[in-house]
Amino acid sequence: MKLAEALAERGELIKRTEHLNVRILANARHQDGESPAEDASILLLEYTTVLDRLEVLIRRINRTNSAATMRDGTITDALASRDVLRMRHRAISAAADAASGREQERRYGPRQLRSELVYVAALPVAELRSTADDIARQIRLVDLEIQRMNWEFDLIE
Repeated sequence: MKLAEALAERGELIKRTEHLNVRILANARHQDGESPAEDASILLLEYTTVLDRLEVLIRRINRTNSAATMRDGTITDALASRDVLRMRHRAISAAADAASGREQERRYGPRQLRSELVYVAALPVAELRSTADDIARQIRLVDLEIQRMNWEFDLIE
């Protein structure tokens, strides 16, 4: 099994656990004299089985990500880099939005009178936007490299 296939299965198992959890909670109690739509104890057993499979899969994915080498390290290193790039992108985009007054205008609208307070940007908005665009491009490149590697490596036992 390729790493990409394992990642897809992991996603399906996570969705399955969420769905089972909702069904368990919906059937955990019922009125006396009524029967629930489903047996919560059977659903709980199925939930446990799915979680056991998910744990095995996550362990194998993590082992593979740690062992699979890429240009500057492992897939785990690339994932960490991508996560930090995303955080950096969010912070810079938020700073640009705040400096441009975007949020302020949404709340109060544009200035109506000359006597109203005037706000001045403390940060270079255009430069921040350009930096955010560069970071977004880096994120896309790292993502593409990770996805390519996911199809090249077999899952480690």
